[in-house]
Amino acid sequence: MNTCLIVIDAQESFRHRPYFTDTDLPAYLRAQNALIQGCAARGVPVVRVLHSDGPELPENAFAQVSGHVRPLQGLAPFEATATFTKSRHSALVGTGLDVWLTQNGIHRLIISGIRTEQCCETTTRHASDLGWQVDYALDATLTWDMVQPDGEILSAQNIKTRTVTVLHGRFATVTTAQQALARLVPEHLLAQAA
Repeated sequence: MNTCLIVIDAQESFRHRPYFTDTDLPAYLRAQNALIQGCAARGVPVVRVLHSDGPELPENAFAQVSGHVRPLQGLAPFEATATFTKSRHSALVGTGLDVWLTQNGIHRLIISGIRTEQCCETTTRHASDLGWQVDYALDATLTWDMVQPDGEILSAQNIKTRTVTVLHGRFATVTTAQQALARLVPEHLLAQAA
């Protein structure tokens, strides 16, 4: 299989941030879990990426010592083909993920996780620039409202709309989780085509 699902930063750390709300969490978990389970059922490797940085203090939700750098509650349990921990926005910086993908013959990535416009989008742009084909499973990403520099609120939905606008056709094919699964070519068809 030359495709890999990457689940980025779907971790408990976010629950301990002041902006966290569970408003969009159930819909995200449904899409993310369907994508994980669909890829696992098709033999597509599923890679887990966690984020850890900042001071190693218990009050820092992204510090290992906090105990929150662990899978998000409600996420379908899965046996990760590989797990990487990052400290930058792109999952391809300083983790060895790029080497692992190359060594395993991965040519196409399905990007999912948290946050839509930050680590998921940054990884997508980086992966595209490095030559990977990317499916960006928008409904299997999660974000929250943000405060703009002028003090106005930018809604999570508007952030997602902006992400679609800047990624689709440039850095990725923006899909739903179900569309990303439908785009997977079964191994036996790949073998017949060779």
